[in-house]
Amino acid sequence: MKNRTAKGALSSGGMYLATSALVVGLFGAASAEDNNRFHEGFNVTSATFENNSTLPISMIDNYAVNGVNACSSSGAPGGDRSPQLSWTHAPWGTRSFVVMTFDETASFTHWGMYNIAPDVRSLPANAGASGSKYGAQIINDDGSVGYEGPCPPPNYLPAIHHYVFTVYALDTLLNLPASADFPAAAETLLHALLEAGPHGHVLDSATINGFYSTAPPAT
Repeated sequence: MKNRTAKGALSSGGMYLATSALVVGLFGAASAEDNNRFHEGFNVTSATFENNSTLPISMIDNYAVNGVNACSSSGAPGGDRSPQLSWTHAPWGTRSFVVMTFDETASFTHWGMYNIAPDVRSLPANAGASGSKYGAQIINDDGSVGYEGPCPPPNYLPAIHHYVFTVYALDTLLNLPASADFPAAAETLLHALLEAGPHGHVLDSATINGFYSTAPPAT
């Protein structure tokens, strides 16, 4: 059974906080002018939601409590589907992409996909399903492979959670260490990115943000 109340506090994905500074570290040797040029070029958008908007029910998880979905503000069933994502102006020399979804409020990794082919410029909705053909997927912080929709724990402040969807462009493929007992998880992928960054293998990154709360709308 999923422990929604402890989901944020006990998440092992807190190391993702380091990735807030990851891009700064990756571009630390470049000039401010170069940094601005990079971020004006590489860009990610979604047909599922707009940047800095409330995430739709199609992306929200399901966790039934007395027959009602505790993950949605209305109690309606969630679609638990990863959003459609598109990116443009990938850096020259890109050999693979990484996509990660992270709840900054709860330090929780909801999705990680890596070694996405360099000619791919978009992922359809629900590309994060188990067995996806678009790239290898890690075990998220809920313990399952693929995308796990938002489910902010009710009655825990802050009520509104901030979700960051990041696309990384790399000039290499990632070979993540994994075994039957220790499969690739969020920390595995983050370590790989942090190791790739100082060697110049992470060419650029772009993000799109969304918000969600299980609290009923104020009346």
